[in-house]
Amino acid sequence: MSTSNKTVFMPSMLTLIGIPGLESVQCWIGIPFCAMYLIAVIGNSLLLIIIISERSLHEPMYIFLGMLAVTDMALSTSIVPKMLGIFWFHIPEIYFDSCLFQMWLIHTFQAMESGILLAMALDRYVAICYPLRHAVIFTHQLITQIGAVVTLRAAILVAPCLVLIKCRFQFYHTTIISHSYCEHMAIVKLAAENVRVNKIYGLFVAFTVAGFDLTFITLSYIQIFIAVFRLPQKEARLKAFNTCIAHICVFLQFYLLAFFSFFTHRFGSHFPPYIHILFSNLYLLVPPFLNPLVYGAKTKQIRVRVVKMFCSQNPP
Repeated sequence: MSTSNKTVFMPSMLTLIGIPGLESVQCWIGIPFCAMYLIAVIGNSLLLIIIISERSLHEPMYIFLGMLAVTDMALSTSIVPKMLGIFWFHIPEIYFDSCLFQMWLIHTFQAMESGILLAMALDRYVAICYPLRHAVIFTHQLITQIGAVVTLRAAILVAPCLVLIKCRFQFYHTTIISHSYCEHMAIVKLAAENVRVNKIYGLFVAFTVAGFDLTFITLSYIQIFIAVFRLPQKEARLKAFNTCIAHICVFLQFYLLAFFSFFTHRFGSHFPPYIHILFSNLYLLVPPFLNPLVYGAKTKQIRVRVVKMFCSQNPP
């Protein structure tokens, strides 16, 4: 690695400092983060095992839920182990290419989660508005195709950010990243070259994914609410609405945290840096942590299966 007085040429290693301003208490901050990570992994693994093992749950809604569980585990695993390495074991160094790969994984899994939430909303729309055609429309073949499209869309949209950083940026002001994980804009700000194109493309990806998905999720639920309130029987309305409660909770927590983190980062320049970093961390950790709890509490079939797994006694 060659260096000059002002810039670093093609660094092989970067340094993640964790949460700037809270370095002295990072070891304590790591405890709730680790707890959330363990609950996320255990809860989503349990959810996935139940969906796979219970044939009655091999329906579109639960298959999409299984996809969401896998995405949540992958997303949290892509950041927490390294983060705890910084907080607890003082290992801040990360290879430059590994940092770019982590960045790609994080933003790809975020885009995938948004796409899966859209697929779940469309599934509920068809199930409630066109119940007789639901099984014909949402076949296993279509579900597989949706999963492939969601994955490819996320990977392809995020990949140019990685390529632009790797190929366009050669000189860096510093190798120290003021963050606890390799976030796109945190890496871009290190570069000495003009970063305008990379910033614009990053915003383009964020608004394309979130804007498209959020628009169609909102339209789906408007149609769902109209259809539900037109049902003649109160019991039928409650039953139809109850099938959507868990998804609405997951949808709200994902997008509200995303927008809150985004606007805090963009317009909260008067806030200390550690506020931005903490909200960024919570945005990535809270949905994987809460999603299995929400679905476990709100979905009767999953709740019953969990009770059977832990409360059933072996025959004498």
